[in-house]
Amino acid sequence: MYPSNIPILLVEDDEDDVRMTQRAFKKGGITNRLYVVRDGEEAIEFLEHTDRYSNPDDAPRPGLILLDLNMPRMNGHEVLDRIKSNEELKTIPVIILTTSTDQKDVARSYGHGANTFITKPVEFGKFVDAIMTLGKYWLGQVENKQQYSILCHTHPGDDKKGAENE
Repeated sequence: MYPSNIPILLVEDDEDDVRMTQRAFKKGGITNRLYVVRDGEEAIEFLEHTDRYSNPDDAPRPGLILLDLNMPRMNGHEVLDRIKSNEELKTIPVIILTTSTDQKDVARSYGHGANTFITKPVEFGKFVDAIMTLGKYWLGQVENKQQYSILCHTHPGDDKKGAENE
C-alpha cells in the first residue's frame, strides 16, 4: 500500500505521542522504518550526521520528517529553518504534526517551508486516519521523486555537485 523503503524521522519529545504515532503507523499499515529523536538539537544531529549520529548508517537520510513544534532545547520552528536553509536537506518534505492550533504557528510554518501542517487529533481513530492520509500522499510523492531521480541517473543533491565541477 505504501512504499516501505523510505525512512521517516519523527521529531517528538512527548513519549505518549511517540507511542501513539507508532501505533497509528501499525494500525494504518505503514511499515516504514520510523526513527525517533526527542528534541530539535537531536534532530539536527541526526540530519547533519554529527555527534552521536556521525555514522550515516545509524541516521539515514529520511524521505519524510514529522516535526513537533513545542520541544525543549530547539523548537520545531528553529529545526524547520535549519532544514530548509540546508542545501542537502531542504527538499525533504516536512510535516508539522503538533497540538498547536495557533494561526501564527500555521503561518510561520508554511512561511518557512513546511509542506503540511496537521493539528494532532485527540481521538486515536482520527489520528490514524490523519497518519494514513499523510502516508498515502507524502510517501507516494517521495517515491515518485526517487524514481524520477533514478530515471535521470541523478540523486537529490547531484545537480549541485555537477555544477561545482563545471
